[in-house]
Amino acid sequence: MNKLLMIVDPQVDFIEGSLPVPGAKEAMNSLAVYINDHDGDYCYKVVTTDWHPYLHCSFDVNGGQWPVHCVDHSIGASVWPEIIASISTTKGEIEILHKGLNKETEEYSIFKNIEGALRLKEIIEANNIEQIDICGLAGDICVLNTLKDGVAIYGKKMFNVLTPFSPSLDGGVALNEYIKTLSE
Repeated sequence: MNKLLMIVDPQVDFIEGSLPVPGAKEAMNSLAVYINDHDGDYCYKVVTTDWHPYLHCSFDVNGGQWPVHCVDHSIGASVWPEIIASISTTKGEIEILHKGLNKETEEYSIFKNIEGALRLKEIIEANNIEQIDICGLAGDICVLNTLKDGVAIYGKKMFNVLTPFSPSLDGGVALNEYIKTLSE
């Protein structure tokens, strides 16, 4: 089976920066170990990242609901070093896709970004991907939105959620409730 690992927003600001998710550091370090332990299981590894302009609409200083985070080219927007090391030293292709680039729109899901969604479609089709293992930060926001959008496009059988590597701001409630609906 051709599998793709999708890691949603494993970025410094969500781990120990301006918008930390409880348990994110432990989860991302454990994910790095998981990736090493499953070397060769994934023909492709896709990392999505928030990549916001400084004046992004989601920032509280601009009337949004979140503190300034993942500003493009900043240290906070960087992918967690342990994740970079593990995806770089294991088998399978790597792609990093950015979202949230337009200062006037929010993109919690890579599928809301036209270029990112098209590139992901190309990867899935060219590699005959049969399963996407999804995880990342935060489980109840960007992972959940990416999962919902992905299911709407590719169907619920395409996705497998790696919940130990998807810590949430709400303790996992919203993500776990949605996962239950996938098995119904």
